[in-house]
Amino acid sequence: MQLTQHCDGRQNGYNGLVLLFASCSVLGCQSLHKAAKPSLFAHQVQREQIVLHSDFPLQTHDSLVEELCAQRERVASRLSLPLTDVPIHVYLFADDQSYYDFLDLRFPGFPPRRAIFVETDVQLAVYAHWGEHTAEDLRHEVTHGYLHAALPHLPLWLDEGIAEYFEVHHTHRGLNLPHLNHLINQIEFRPNLQRLEQLTNAADMTQQDYAESWAWVHFLLESDGAKTNLLTDYLAALQQDTTAPLSEHVHERFTAPDLALLEHLQSLK
Repeated sequence: MQLTQHCDGRQNGYNGLVLLFASCSVLGCQSLHKAAKPSLFAHQVQREQIVLHSDFPLQTHDSLVEELCAQRERVASRLSLPLTDVPIHVYLFADDQSYYDFLDLRFPGFPPRRAIFVETDVQLAVYAHWGEHTAEDLRHEVTHGYLHAALPHLPLWLDEGIAEYFEVHHTHRGLNLPHLNHLINQIEFRPNLQRLEQLTNAADMTQQDYAESWAWVHFLLESDGAKTNLLTDYLAALQQDTTAPLSEHVHERFTAPDLALLEHLQSLK
């Protein structure tokens, strides 16, 4: 398995550890460099690419495993990406206290997050605890896993925007209502895709950045059908590492992309 560290814009050849944190509030995912090994878990269920380890029996939660496996096909189909077989290890704790105790031991010093995605040179892994938001958190973090297995050069903002799109239940077609409400309630909101493309560290991203990243992804996938291939074409080019920034493609296709995005958001109200 060959993986490159790219989720927060780091240069190729960096051999550190990458973590993306699913925030329970406004910070979303952040990055931290720290070596860590998962504790031993007594229970394991494997379905396709997902290897789910837990410190409690999983039988009553098998439907979640099936949903995460179905996410694999949804991500690949919607984004026209190849299906990969790189395992994504999900380490699930029965309660938040044991989870946060684990994080304090393995990753001391960073703010608590409900779930984290970890990429190393040898493994893609997600850590989370069972709770009210488990399905949402795992959909988000496992999406990072599927993306990183297929796309070694994905820009940070797009990585997060796609994960925000897929974290909602598939029946919502990527409509992330908290992000939509956050943006349309701003009188002064002015989209700026080129600004997002300059982000290289998830720790610098704000709720505004995550919301706008989601908005561009939703716009490119769910607006006028004649234009929805723009994003999938861009991702195909990224697999060959032979493309200009997405903003250049967007401005070639749309006369006024910022206005088109705002109109799309208003149509979702």
